[in-house]
Amino acid sequence: MGTAATGTLIGLALGDALGYPTEFDGVPSILARYGPWRHLALPGPAQVSDDTQMTLALGRGLRTAMERGPLTAQSLERPLREEYVAWWRSPDNNRAPGTTCLTACQLLSAAERPWAQASRTGSKGCGANMRVAPIGLAPGLSPQQRAGAAQLQAALTHGHPTALAASELTAYAVQLLAEGARPAELTGLLREHARDRRTGYPDDWLGDLWRHAQDPSPTAFAARGWDECTAVLDRLDAALRAPDAEADPCLATGAGWIAEEALATGLLCFLLFPDEPLTALRRAACTSGDSDSIACLTGAFAGARLGAGAWPAEWADRVEYRDDLLALGAAWDG
Repeated sequence: MGTAATGTLIGLALGDALGYPTEFDGVPSILARYGPWRHLALPGPAQVSDDTQMTLALGRGLRTAMERGPLTAQSLERPLREEYVAWWRSPDNNRAPGTTCLTACQLLSAAERPWAQASRTGSKGCGANMRVAPIGLAPGLSPQQRAGAAQLQAALTHGHPTALAASELTAYAVQLLAEGARPAELTGLLREHARDRRTGYPDDWLGDLWRHAQDPSPTAFAARGWDECTAVLDRLDAALRAPDAEADPCLATGAGWIAEEALATGLLCFLLFPDEPLTALRRAACTSGDSDSIACLTGAFAGARLGAGAWPAEWADRVEYRDDLLALGAAWDG
């Protein structure tokens, strides 16, 4: 894997920092304020949003669980819950966090409440998968562990089946790129994974969550999420057949406020510039949608493929939480 973990985490944070000031602005407003998008500069200080904060929370919880033995739903749920609640209580949680995350974490803070009762089963916001990259990076996990953990970390807050499927696909994309998959084959591999997983419900990780969502069966619950992810991959493939680097990526694959669109638009920005990571980040930050989440996923994909060397020191050295990101990356790159 080389330095893929460090590259992923630093790239995620850099994308977050670049897109944080442009979130909620349309492309004309961004261009008027900052100039041509290909020259977007990293802000100083390079402050990140809740996207990076929650990625670190997930990374710490995952590392704790793995240090205690084989990864299971039971071993992951408690440390992850503790990290999410600590983030919710933190005075630094002042970066416009999503309502779903705040509501679910408040409910999770009651230790006696089963996590599925805290999960917001109607929400498929991108908070589910903007933080999932560590699941794709942690070494030694089986495919079943990686898939289950990716869905569980999302389900603690966002219990919609599309949030779970998009989170699993996001982690899988990071894993594939870190392991050397070529950008040109990525969407095909993701589509194949979605097809294979369409009616699979990991009940050893999710328990009876499907009942809380009032689906008629666990397979119907799963299929609902995977079908929406497959549909957005169709939009991504269409955009890549006729790529337009100067157009707002959100027009092709969605604004990114919801999980499957954040995945697709983050992938689109990365795949437009697979060998130009800073250009990909700048394109992702100059979008009309959830720019910080789109750009953080773009940075994760680029960093997974290219490693820590993708990011110039004058950027990487300035990003907020740099030491925490480097420590987590080093633990998994070693």
